Amino acid sequence: MAEPSRPRPERADTPQLAAFRRLKIEQPELAAAVDMQVELVVLQHRVQARVSTPWLEFDAAWLARRLGEGVPILTFEEVPFDFGELRVIFRQVTALLRRYDVLEPPDYDALQSLIRRGHPEAGDVETWFTAAAVRPRPAPAAPPLSDTLAQVLAISARPFLGRAVESLQNRIDLAAWSRPYCPYCGGDCELAVITPSGDRRLACGRCGGIWPFDEHVCPHCETRHPSHRTTMATADRRYLLVACDVCKRYVKTYDARGADRPFMLDVDTIATLPLDAAALQRGYQS
Repeated sequence: MAEPSRPRPERADTPQLAAFRRLKIEQPELAAAVDMQVELVVLQHRVQARVSTPWLEFDAAWLARRLGEGVPILTFEEVPFDFGELRVIFRQVTALLRRYDVLEPPDYDALQSLIRRGHPEAGDVETWFTAAAVRPRPAPAAPPLSDTLAQVLAISARPFLGRAVESLQNRIDLAAWSRPYCPYCGGDCELAVITPSGDRRLACGRCGGIWPFDEHVCPHCETRHPSHRTTMATADRRYLLVACDVCKRYVKTYDARGADRPFMLDVDTIATLPLDAAALQRGYQS
């Protein structure tokens, strides 16, 4: 099977691509990671533009009860997955990750074998969607997917999850949500952001949803005592890393107070890679 061609670049004046270009200038050691992320973002945006926006309407009392009980809003059936479209982006992401040496040859060959057999199928995606929810985590109904397959599925499914979240985020009151996992899809937080008003928000790594969360609480183990926290920061204080000495995990944060641009999950994930390396050297895990 021939590898798909590289995606055509988006308009050069989009704020996100401008931020990526600036990042390459400020941190040239991240150039390869930036280039790969740009290609992934272009692929995801192109697919998301073709995905129809679902109109999800929920009874207010039911929704309030669901959020109060800590159950994420979206079920697998409510996400507008187009499995033909998903298989196309899955092939493209697989080829792209191999080209940047993120996938080892055996993993790439295994994925190519799955692709030739018509995967990912709806069952693969449902298994991943259910297993990737942080909490509440139901008993698995199918054998777990390989880590590599789950990784590529997470990237490939983002446009569909993102479209569903777009249809909800301006209509849902998250005041009752105080959980450390995503109220939309149940995913784990990828990054945090301190808003210009000083509040903390968490950003989901798989759907891009954002929700408020107490800045004094660890989003991994929910430890509250500040004496159990270790903080690192970049020289310009634009990015912070807060590590928990109880669970040995950390969360990276973009400080938007006084910043010249808003938080951008895809850009800030790459910009904080040096903080990941520093945390790993000290024995913390993401």
